[in-house]
Amino acid sequence: MTQEDGQLDNLVRKRIRALRVAQGWSLEELATRANLSQSSLSRIENGQRRLALDQLVTLARALDTTLDQLVENAADDVVISPMTDAAHGSMRWPVKGDPGMSVMRQRMTQPPPDNPARMRAHPGREWLVVLSGTAVLMLGNRRYRIETNQAAEFPTMMPHAIGAEGGPCDILGIFDRDARRGHQRDTAADVPDAD
Repeated sequence: MTQEDGQLDNLVRKRIRALRVAQGWSLEELATRANLSQSSLSRIENGQRRLALDQLVTLARALDTTLDQLVENAADDVVISPMTDAAHGSMRWPVKGDPGMSVMRQRMTQPPPDNPARMRAHPGREWLVVLSGTAVLMLGNRRYRIETNQAAEFPTMMPHAIGAEGGPCDILGIFDRDARRGHQRDTAADVPDAD
């Protein structure tokens, strides 16, 4: 076994124990759920028994996770640098664990458009938090004022626009794959500060 294999083996054992403890389960309770003996589970957690694939699958299922998540070695690429779009005052970070998701920080200086025809709708969902200042979310025919440290979540099929109120505001948004695509199309069309 290489040093890297040994580190992953140790990580998986610690992860099993941590997930068990997080559920508030004893060794006996997880062993019962995974159809293992308590002593076998104890030896797995303590490194005194070899990790077998069939047991890992059973343990993952019992711990309500996947085998991939149980054996993931995510120690690499922890720090992610943003992609910057200076023209629109935004930075975007991909979410490694879910390539369809992305996080975007944007500085808004203009209020949302007065004209409802400039509001957009596209598939997806968005979540945003105001980091500083006050944002205005136009959603359908409703107007929401979102202040620093407040958040909003909404389906993007509802016509919407976001802008600043009373000065610049900074927002951090999380977009699913469909919402991100909607924003990429809008960026390509060079729609200013509307969302």
